[in-house]
Amino acid sequence: MKKEEVLRLDAAHVWHPCTQQKDHELLPPLPIARGDGVYLVDYDGNRIIDGVSSWWVNLFGHNHPRLNRALTEQTGKIAHHIFAGFTHQPAAELAARLCELAPPGLTKVFFADNGSAAVEVALKMSFQYWQQVGVRQKTRFVSLTDAYHGETLGALSVGGCDLYRSIYRPILLEGFQVQGPDCFRCPYQKQRESCNAECIEQMERLLLQEHEQIAGVIIEPLIQGAAGMRVYPPVYLRKLRELCTRCDVHYIADEIAVGFGRTGRLFANEHAGTTPDLLCLSKGITGGYMPLAVTLTSEEIYRAFYDDYATMKAFLHSHSYSGNPLACAIAVEVLRIFEEEQILQLLTPRMNQLQAAAPRFTALAQVGEFRRCGMVAAVELVQDRNGKIPYPWQERRGLAVYREALARGALLRPLGNVVYFMPPLTINADELDSLLDIAYQAIVAVTEK
Repeated sequence: MKKEEVLRLDAAHVWHPCTQQKDHELLPPLPIARGDGVYLVDYDGNRIIDGVSSWWVNLFGHNHPRLNRALTEQTGKIAHHIFAGFTHQPAAELAARLCELAPPGLTKVFFADNGSAAVEVALKMSFQYWQQVGVRQKTRFVSLTDAYHGETLGALSVGGCDLYRSIYRPILLEGFQVQGPDCFRCPYQKQRESCNAECIEQMERLLLQEHEQIAGVIIEPLIQGAAGMRVYPPVYLRKLRELCTRCDVHYIADEIAVGFGRTGRLFANEHAGTTPDLLCLSKGITGGYMPLAVTLTSEEIYRAFYDDYATMKAFLHSHSYSGNPLACAIAVEVLRIFEEEQILQLLTPRMNQLQAAAPRFTALAQVGEFRRCGMVAAVELVQDRNGKIPYPWQERRGLAVYREALARGALLRPLGNVVYFMPPLTINADELDSLLDIAYQAIVAVTEK
């Protein structure tokens, strides 16, 4: 099919995610013909560096030979079967391997098919656990301002980005929200590298006052993604874990975006030495190949559901494609690649290369901050550097950067005024240099007009 026909059919029938479709009148979607490593290749043969890992999912590049082979081999056996009452090797192997690698104490794995679903599972498990151990007043959840946990109603209820949730507010679950860490605009005038998470005092005050009705606290560890890649220190996680334990509240870690190496370690909680009660994973779990999500939890939580059927304690949650063999087989291969190709050990030079770019960006008058955690970095654009005043959202500076970068051969998808980098972990030095150069040129083109 030719590019023109793809665009015609798309315009006639496709409703794209997180998109104002009217924008396509001036900026049509770009048809992609294939992938090659860190590059997307369009129908005209143009190669575009995938600087955002295609919405944070791609780990080792597109069209990866080992993942292709794992998919092909499993397709020759079985693509899918019902997972209730049946099982298969890829799911059993994946669950066992995840429990080996995850923070200690997480021993059970529940399968779903996307990140929002993994969050819904965690919320429902937490709520049902408290109901079944006789603490029935624990029905509410705590989340952070500007948090993002997905688009389904439960996930939106614990989200904090008004862009996504404000229209649905009348039908969302009632909960608590606490000001999240914002190290760039820290109200305590602390530095990210040396603070002691003074901002957790608001969380502490809430939990001490309201813990009897709180089932759990859900956060994105170390990086609040949709908030603009807000990076905060591990000490916040350690203090939160201690608070949740003291107040008898579940600590729910949404590592959907930051899991699988993005922070420089396999899981973000490793930086703090913390174990959540429930851990949500998705995105990179299949290296960007197939929809898959998991929620890991402890033996203690699992045992609250384990009883005779007549007690009606079972966790009656399901997805048609739960434990899909194709996705699980690829995920098993992803974990093998991490180990056999020493992916995490090889990240240090690329992380240093990202950090070395900071002075170049911060020298620009309209850059308020360059921040980084592992293989994720962000450049925050500001209208007034001294006052850290953002550009008005109506100016859509991020969209302008997107267009400038795409014209130069890189996919960047800014979050408002924040231009971020989350490339595949296997990006090489020359490719990363090119990505950083294009981003710099795009920012200059947009801010110096």
